[in-house]
Amino acid sequence: MNLGQPSLVNQTTTPSQYTQHRFARITGTGSYLPPKRMTNAELVLELAAQGIESSDDWIVERTGIRARHFAEIGVMTSDLALIAAKNALEAAKIDASAIDLIIVATSTPDMVFPSTACLLQHKLGIAGGAAFDVQAVCSGFIYALSIADAMIQSGAATKALVVGAETFSKILDFKDRTTCVLFGDGAGAVVLEASDAPGILATDLQSDGQHAGILCVPGNVAGGAVTGSAFLTMDGQAVFKLAVGVLAETARTTLKKAGKTESDIDWLIPHQANIRIMTSTAKKLKLPMEKVIVTVDQHGNTSAASIPLALDTAVRSGKITKGQTMLLEGVGGGFTWGSALIEY
Repeated sequence: MNLGQPSLVNQTTTPSQYTQHRFARITGTGSYLPPKRMTNAELVLELAAQGIESSDDWIVERTGIRARHFAEIGVMTSDLALIAAKNALEAAKIDASAIDLIIVATSTPDMVFPSTACLLQHKLGIAGGAAFDVQAVCSGFIYALSIADAMIQSGAATKALVVGAETFSKILDFKDRTTCVLFGDGAGAVVLEASDAPGILATDLQSDGQHAGILCVPGNVAGGAVTGSAFLTMDGQAVFKLAVGVLAETARTTLKKAGKTESDIDWLIPHQANIRIMTSTAKKLKLPMEKVIVTVDQHGNTSAASIPLALDTAVRSGKITKGQTMLLEGVGGGFTWGSALIEY
């Protein structure tokens, strides 16, 4: 699918780089969901109190979502990121002081600046090394992972903390049932470490800004106030149509770069946006749903957090084991999309 001119944003890794003898491997995963869990039935009751009609059947049929988690007022994105990061560090059996790179993928930062990554670094009680945010919405974790991989391969970093964290509940219009039922809050994290054996086998990042209007929060800060709307808006049908095509395309591109085929995939871990998108993508890649990690039913769409959340859930449940090959992929506002093939 050709959506326009090739993107300038196209960080890749290829088999030819294996001669560098320096790679990045995931050594720990972690995640966190805020305690407040809201089922469809509970959300439908809240919407009904505002005169908004919906139903559990309507939500499940169109999205596959049955529940999501919302952060309490005053809980920030960095707070969720902190617990996910600590869990990943514990799994990797390393101290936070060893981290020399922090990248946080988020569209709901604590503040305009400084970055949520810098705030997370301080909450971890460490300093030094690079810390910055990546804003690619639901593709953010793939973007952040690819950047960290490149920095480790180049020698610019040795141990990286890559986090996807969101408090999307803050930007939802609960009078718009087409969007407010879709999203939730949460965080997921991985620790990447330099290794002499390939871990991240290949990545592919793409974007096409001509589609910015179909999924966006069009407001901005000016003169001490929000100009425009601070709520998420989405053309669901347009997003669905684009997502299915580009997710299959980026998956095949990444597999080709790694010299692999669909049959080499043990697990597909897609962005958890909509079960219909996930099912359609798996079908295009000729993968049975038994090979797809699905958490959208319990987490909703947590944007940049959804892929690392799903990854950690699958690792801790024992589904994903060492030596298996995973294809991670996401698509989000921008329009952005990308994928990464990883040997765990």
